[in-house]
Amino acid sequence: MASITVNSLVGLRYSTAVESHSTAVTVPSHHRIKASKSSPTPRVLLAGRDLKVAVVGGGPAGGSAAETLAKGGIETILFERKLDNCKPCGGAIPLCMVPEFQLPLDIIDRRVTKMRMISPSNVAVDIGRILKPHEYVGMVRREVLDSYMRDRAAAAGAAVVNGLFLKMDLPKEKNAPYVLHYTDYNSKTSGAGEKKTMEVDAVIGADGANSRVAKDIGAGDYEYGIAFQERVKIPDSKMKYYENLAEMYFGDDVSPDFYGWVFPKSDHVAVGTGTVTHKADIKKFQTAIRIRAQDKIQGGRTIRVEAHPIPEHPRPRRVLERVALVGDAAGYVTKCSGEGIYFAAKSGRMCAEAIVKGSENGKRMIGESDLRVYLQKWDKTYWPTYKVLDLLQKVFYRSNPGREAFVEMCGDEYVQKMTLESYLYKRVATGNPLDDLKLVVNTIGSLVRANALRKEMDKFIIV
Repeated sequence: MASITVNSLVGLRYSTAVESHSTAVTVPSHHRIKASKSSPTPRVLLAGRDLKVAVVGGGPAGGSAAETLAKGGIETILFERKLDNCKPCGGAIPLCMVPEFQLPLDIIDRRVTKMRMISPSNVAVDIGRILKPHEYVGMVRREVLDSYMRDRAAAAGAAVVNGLFLKMDLPKEKNAPYVLHYTDYNSKTSGAGEKKTMEVDAVIGADGANSRVAKDIGAGDYEYGIAFQERVKIPDSKMKYYENLAEMYFGDDVSPDFYGWVFPKSDHVAVGTGTVTHKADIKKFQTAIRIRAQDKIQGGRTIRVEAHPIPEHPRPRRVLERVALVGDAAGYVTKCSGEGIYFAAKSGRMCAEAIVKGSENGKRMIGESDLRVYLQKWDKTYWPTYKVLDLLQKVFYRSNPGREAFVEMCGDEYVQKMTLESYLYKRVATGNPLDDLKLVVNTIGSLVRANALRKEMDKFIIV
């Protein structure tokens, strides 16, 4: 069993051993890829028609999957109930996502070049000074990004259905269709919608943390968090402060296991927080983040309140026969940072590519082994990142001293270089052993100082 070395913790990157594939990354049993039930058999030729695939959910995962399928010769139906969905999401996307998914610059509200991390004791550390002139973190509104990706899928040939997926009947025979039950809101017959069914050859579940597709295939439960966010319209004079700045607040008051944020949007700021361990107290944490940021958002008017569940780890099952899960439905949200948009779009594309290839551009029926190609590629590429971020969250997010140490550590330029390079480009950052060793020493020092500070503060507590 291989362990992740200290180098793996720097800049969220893999160890040299992993890069060269000389050491395997240990994956828990409930995440391991299992062989298909039977060996792949010759694919059935679909006479007179193309493979038909339903994509349930029209966020970044679903939009990306539907576009890739349609371009690959697959008859594609994309289901989305809320075409104006405003998911409570920080909305940060890495720089590499812009060219990789050919996103137009006009859908990016803000190009953030300054990230301010604020510790429990209100010590602020600025991140971003090592960014190159062309580098930034994009801030988007989900209703804008999601709509754009759905429209592009439609332009590629996908049929977009304004419908609510209800359930599906699993096939009882090999290669028999899946029967989807849904409420169609495209129909003009009734404001309540019209109950319909549809037969398809395969299904991609991109329907979020509360995925009904996942339930239908017995994908298993996972721990989830709750994200709560308010969109606040602040005076123009205060909005200038957030022109290219994003803030992250750490402390038991704003979240016992995550962080609070103030992120800039087009003409307002998104103020939010999240938690897994204390979901019932989410409104209390939201009040705390508003208090911590009150001087900078004072006079603001709340224009929207949003809340949504966020998965904490991949589901035990993500593929069954001709059904696959992607994005939040699969559990692809990272610990520590809470990032999910890029990984949603990437997983949707990777899954669709596996279907296109396995079906020979829609001409043959696919099987579970084709979808497991997607899983194998995904886990090989991203599992180490999830593991490292999980470890970082456990070390630094469980106490205020740990959070103080984390913020202090992020002031180091080497840490910033490794972290930002890995985040912006989703690739392995290159460091050197000497700086890695210095980082370990500095991290230990930060933890010691933070705990010493807590002990001194405890002396002033009146019993």
